[in-house]
Amino acid sequence: MIVRNWMQPNPVVINGDTLLSEAKRILSETNLHALPVVEGERLRGLITRANCLRAAHCALRTQSTDELDFFTNRVKVRDVMVRNPATIDADDTMEHCLQVGQQNGVGQLPVMDRGRVVGMISAIEMFSLAAHFLGAWEQRSGVTIAPMALRRGTIGEITDVVEEAGAEVLAVYPISINGQKPEHDHSLKKIIVRFHGRDVDSVIAALRTKGYEVIESVTATH
Repeated sequence: MIVRNWMQPNPVVINGDTLLSEAKRILSETNLHALPVVEGERLRGLITRANCLRAAHCALRTQSTDELDFFTNRVKVRDVMVRNPATIDADDTMEHCLQVGQQNGVGQLPVMDRGRVVGMISAIEMFSLAAHFLGAWEQRSGVTIAPMALRRGTIGEITDVVEEAGAEVLAVYPISINGQKPEHDHSLKKIIVRFHGRDVDSVIAALRTKGYEVIESVTATH
């Protein structure tokens, strides 16, 4: 999965001389959480809704008309923007995008292509990706198998066991414990299995017969 296929293309951008009050208005009206700050074609920073709200709160807290006037007519985006924000390349993978977001503790990433801002990736797209993986908008049943060392053929065996129990396997996700990077191919991983089929108890029984420990399950509601 490549970032350019998941990003918000052609993002709204502003320059550093834009009044902060105007940036706040744009963010509110467009329901966005961040705007790239661009001068020429070069990314200079990122202004977030949190930046705007924090500055507005400081002005309101003083209950001073001078402070409110200063916030409305004098404070510019360049005064409070995030400088040198974390970015992602349009041709990077979404997996790498998630890593960058986690490592930097941010949920808004400008997407770059040859030095130009061509899109934005936000926590919304990241959550959407996770939802697609887990079938949040589909009626899937599922089980989670306790952490185990994966060997060659393990995924295939799990798939066979679930389908022999009468379910249709839709996806199998090996998940590293606590999201840590695997140190080697045999790292312990939880196995999430999503399938069509309401008889989850039969699937659990079949997996346990083969020695797999099921730690949780969910049954499709419709």
